[in-house]
Amino acid sequence: MTAEVHPTSIVEDSAELGEGVRIGPYCVIGPEVRIGAGCVLASHVAVAGRTVIGPRTRIYPFASIGHPPQDLKYAGEPSTLEIGADNIIREHVTMNPGTAAGGLRTVVGDGNLFMVGSHVAHDCRIADGVVVANGAQIGGHVAIGDGAVVGGVSAVHQFVRIGACAMIGGMSCVVQDVIPFGMVFGDRAALRGLNWVGLKRRGAESGTRARLRRVYGLLFDGGRRFSDSLDLVEETYRDLDEAMRIVAFARAPSDRGLCRPPGGGGG
Repeated sequence: MTAEVHPTSIVEDSAELGEGVRIGPYCVIGPEVRIGAGCVLASHVAVAGRTVIGPRTRIYPFASIGHPPQDLKYAGEPSTLEIGADNIIREHVTMNPGTAAGGLRTVVGDGNLFMVGSHVAHDCRIADGVVVANGAQIGGHVAIGDGAVVGGVSAVHQFVRIGACAMIGGMSCVVQDVIPFGMVFGDRAALRGLNWVGLKRRGAESGTRARLRRVYGLLFDGGRRFSDSLDLVEETYRDLDEAMRIVAFARAPSDRGLCRPPGGGGG
């Protein structure tokens, strides 16, 4: 089955369209774009630059994908935007390719949902199964782990890391890293606990969730130096994968520091 292109759309001759691709009315596809098998562009979608879109991804009207980064330092370098399979990209979503400062790549994984009006800036790394809700803005060089949720009309500061299965509440401003399974919200968002709903959805058993409550308490409620709390968690819960993921995340290099509970729990 060959690609179907509506007669009102413009697809440059050198663009590559996979089997079964459907391009609806008034789309514009640039010469270096590659669109995987089974993708659907509903209408009025503009895809530019060195953009690769994985199979079965659906893009809705007025999305702008792969146009130059919104970075004054960008000077036309040959950067890329790589989007995986089975993504849903809703109306008015914008995604930009990378810059020289970030390795010239923006990467979006598989099975993500980007709701209306959300933005993924240059040099981001979005993993799999992520939900970015309506109007959320993801700044440059942000990394988001598997299964995280970014609530509507939230903003994530450049260089922030958001761990797997974290939950960012709606209308939050996230300026520091969020631990895996963490839940944050508020203007200059603070850590408010763990994402229990997300953990249940991922299949975490009640015993695991109970142990994670104790991990959270050791990390943020003990009055110790945070480095000592990390050591204690690692020693006590080394058999709990979720706990070790939090420890590894907290110890990894960070440009923005770690988001803490209100009052700076954890020493």
